[in-house]
Amino acid sequence: MKLIKHFDAFLANKVNLSDTRIARLDSRVNAVGNFLRNGDGEISSNMIELIPQGSYAHRTIINPVGSNDDFDADVLLSMEEIEGWDAKDYVEELYKVFRASSTYRDMVSRHARCVKVDYADDFHIDVVPYMERHGEHFITNRDTDEFELTNPEGYNTWLDDRNRLANGRLVKVIRLTKYLRDYKNTFSVKSVILSILLGNRVNDAAVWGDDNEYKDVPTAFKNIIDALDDYLQDNELMPSIDDPSEPSENFNHRWDQDQYANFRTYIHLYRSWVDEAFDEPDAEQSKVKWRKLFGDKFGTYDVSAKKAAEAHLGLSDVRDTNQDIEQLFPVRLDPTLRIKIGARLQRKQGFRHYELSSQGNVVQRNRTISFRIASHNIPVPFDLYWKVRNTGQGAIDADAIRGQIALDSGARTRSEPTSFRGHHYVEVYAVKNGACVAMDHQDVIIK
Repeated sequence: MKLIKHFDAFLANKVNLSDTRIARLDSRVNAVGNFLRNGDGEISSNMIELIPQGSYAHRTIINPVGSNDDFDADVLLSMEEIEGWDAKDYVEELYKVFRASSTYRDMVSRHARCVKVDYADDFHIDVVPYMERHGEHFITNRDTDEFELTNPEGYNTWLDDRNRLANGRLVKVIRLTKYLRDYKNTFSVKSVILSILLGNRVNDAAVWGDDNEYKDVPTAFKNIIDALDDYLQDNELMPSIDDPSEPSENFNHRWDQDQYANFRTYIHLYRSWVDEAFDEPDAEQSKVKWRKLFGDKFGTYDVSAKKAAEAHLGLSDVRDTNQDIEQLFPVRLDPTLRIKIGARLQRKQGFRHYELSSQGNVVQRNRTISFRIASHNIPVPFDLYWKVRNTGQGAIDADAIRGQIALDSGARTRSEPTSFRGHHYVEVYAVKNGACVAMDHQDVIIK
């Protein structure tokens, strides 16, 4: 049985990084950025900004599972190349900057590609020097004194695209699988490799032919794990784990055949447990079977609790103007038709402008985002409708939850300020012959 509400409650109460920890992490990242920006050396004068990367950008960080586990945030120190510096100098000089600070002196350590800032309260921040050289992007390796080709912003965009194909549920499947890894401790795999393997199993053809493939979290989890097992069983030897944003690069140096073989064995076992729990018709027996995977807490959390996005409901002084497209038009999605939102930050003095998806859909307050139709294959004519949804305490306090569906002016673009911290979204709907035939969803996470 799917037990959709129990999956939601398990994610919210056990798996997802708590709002308190996220706020503390964001605060520490901002403090590191301000410290580096306000210095008086080469690092400060050539710094552009800190860019969220890895699990921090993708929202796939999970709560520490074991007593000795912690969580980390990877941030790229985007900077101009410094004349006369070799690759090894960037981490070394960054380390010296931290060591010269009374705040950070005893919290930092040097590694091949980063300086780690280790906090006593169960997390650390890895600061990775990152720059553009000759039109390509690189991080630096202190141990080998090499500039390593990378495209982390392209990787963020790739994962965002895969998540959209999975109806926004890939990131939750990644969190659940990371929890399974850390809870069971039966296999070892780096999070970036796990995310690539799972992301590549999101099936474009399946989505086009069956919009139920990822219709809820347990269905998405089962189908992606099943597809992963099929792929692993077809590859007895470790395949090339290619960087989806830089196909000439791969992550095989971070895994080995023995680890891969062990991972392959256990995913095959856990796939059978997933299928058995999913197919069990009795709710209580299904909970028992899901607990084989996730532990005794699964199925025990309150399923009536409001989600954060629903915190405004029932408040007398907050207007809820939200509309669903089904209230306005019949929804007859055509799996052959696609429409995609593009979102780009407008220019602001002293800040970069970028595609939102390249930084995990994260943006600071007091910026402006230009939304547009990046691509579509829908025969004209058709009408376009937009929905801008605010949620969270800031929007509640300002009575600005929003969510109305509005006809496009004809420009097929709209601009929105980033006013309230929280997890918001924009959706677009293509209406043809009186029915909604295609739609897209764009997350907006305001820090």
